[in-house]
Amino acid sequence: MSNEILGYLEKNLRKSKGIMTANEISNQPVIWLETFNIINKRKTEMEEFLNRVLSKKDLKIIFTGAGTSGFVGETVTPMLNKKLTQEVVAIPTTDIVSCPNYYLEQSTPTLLISCARSGNSPESVATVNLAKEIVDDLYQIVLTCDPEGELAQLTNEGEKNKLILMPEMANDQGFAMTGSYTSMVLSSLLLFDLDNLEENGHIVNTLSNNANKIIRDNISLLKDITTHDFDRIVYIGSGCLHGVAKESALKMLELTAGFIVACENTPLGFRHGPKSIVNDKTLLIFYLSNDEYSRKYEYDLIKEVWMQDGEHKIFAISDYEDNNIKEMSHFYTYINKTRQSYKDEFLTFNYVINAQILGLLKSLSLKITPDNPSPDGYVNRVVKGVEIHPYNK
Repeated sequence: MSNEILGYLEKNLRKSKGIMTANEISNQPVIWLETFNIINKRKTEMEEFLNRVLSKKDLKIIFTGAGTSGFVGETVTPMLNKKLTQEVVAIPTTDIVSCPNYYLEQSTPTLLISCARSGNSPESVATVNLAKEIVDDLYQIVLTCDPEGELAQLTNEGEKNKLILMPEMANDQGFAMTGSYTSMVLSSLLLFDLDNLEENGHIVNTLSNNANKIIRDNISLLKDITTHDFDRIVYIGSGCLHGVAKESALKMLELTAGFIVACENTPLGFRHGPKSIVNDKTLLIFYLSNDEYSRKYEYDLIKEVWMQDGEHKIFAISDYEDNNIKEMSHFYTYINKTRQSYKDEFLTFNYVINAQILGLLKSLSLKITPDNPSPDGYVNRVVKGVEIHPYNK
């Protein structure tokens, strides 16, 4: 993190309330470079492991985690299902633990990819234990940020298990996950595209540079958005960007302690009932795809919402400048001066950092402490109070 960015954040935020979260957001450009280096150093090892596991007949790949960690899988599985011949699904640990017989099969070889910031949530540990108990031929990759966490300690590396620790700075100490989410998403994308690791390294460098610019240049825009009187927010995205929309909505909900009602949807799904949420105090945020076909549906919905009466607001975020979209948006930003044509999964990083900053600033505008928005302990950084019941298969 550059001194320039840190200085800007300290100048524009009340230090006692949001500096930890602000630092963790602004650390991400460095975190992504370090994440790439971690995967690059283990390239040969992970190639051998994945080639062996992916050769298993009828292999099922499960991405799992709870909350934000669960959205890692939601973000990357659309790309992986396009790239791999195996079935790839994202199933929250909270679903697996309560209904393991729906998702874990004794005779199906399974690669379980567990994502967790601390690795201390009861469901994370229980999911691994259930998978070991139920699945005869189980392989694991654990992506986590805390080497001392239960999940990391539970993972014995060998022929069937691999532990990949995120950079130290990715182990967010604030309430909301930021760098932990993006580092686990990036690790997942890189691991399943090792043949193009060098090329993807150049993309990571660009994403890092873009993020520095967003932190420096977009805070004024995002702060202006928070001054508008909205108490509902909807994030809309297609494919991989729907996973990003889910994570973005959770960031706003968490950081504002639920004072802002936050939800998400797809451009087509939004019309089927969820559009009922729109009133004069609704902000709609569109994550625009680089896929021309998907973008047509996003354009149609923006146009429809723009033409409807009311005081609702539209904020569109695009990879490249799109004047047609800009003309139908109350707020607008784009990432690259020239069209980069990155695949949507790589738009995740520069899009979500806008949502993180917006959530932080809205929290502060509501006089909430974003580093600990639930001081009464009603909601905790690591979930508490979950009793794991014995499972009899």
